[in-house]
Amino acid sequence: MISLNSNVNEIIPLSTPQQIKSDSVYLRNQTLQSLMSQKVLLNSKEVTIILHRLACQLIEKHLDFSNTILVGIQPRGVYLAERLKQLLESEYKVPEISLGYLDITFFRDDFRRTDKPLEANKTQINFIVEDKKVIFIDDVLFTGRSIRSALTAIQSFGRPSEIELLVLIDRRFSRHLPIQPDYRGRQVDAINGEKVIVSWKENDGEDVVHLVTN
Repeated sequence: MISLNSNVNEIIPLSTPQQIKSDSVYLRNQTLQSLMSQKVLLNSKEVTIILHRLACQLIEKHLDFSNTILVGIQPRGVYLAERLKQLLESEYKVPEISLGYLDITFFRDDFRRTDKPLEANKTQINFIVEDKKVIFIDDVLFTGRSIRSALTAIQSFGRPSEIELLVLIDRRFSRHLPIQPDYRGRQVDAINGEKVIVSWKENDGEDVVHLVTN
């Protein structure tokens, strides 16, 4: 796509939507780098390899998923859950898998301890949870408090026969509660002043995991 500048009589190329998105991701990354130091924990290729490994581990345990449902924990666990569902169905030919989204905002034990207004995400569980095997999916396991909240929130939809936990990143030395994942992509040792930021190409333009220090 081009534009003609009548004043100087030269052709000036216009940015395509793909270029605009690429520039946006670049600016976002540059801003992060200027504000804090960051280290790449997982690049796009490594994320893809881990997703395939996690998918195979799920198949080994749950076979055709006839009695198993995936539940992405809002907000960031949804991206991982959707990617795994897509991978299982398209690459490994598992029949249609039930996937739900669970918001835990008002089930957290600290939601009354902030002066900031809370914005809840959408809970969407359009199937029966009673006596099903449920797999909670989140991007990062940190203190364990989000998972405790999810255990309470899911009870509104029935009593599962079993609940498992799958995470992309397990911060193993940061737990406040005795909660451990059944499936993990990568185990990370990070101190309290460091943050693990997971980016997904659907939302952030690329698959990458950063360890960020303020």
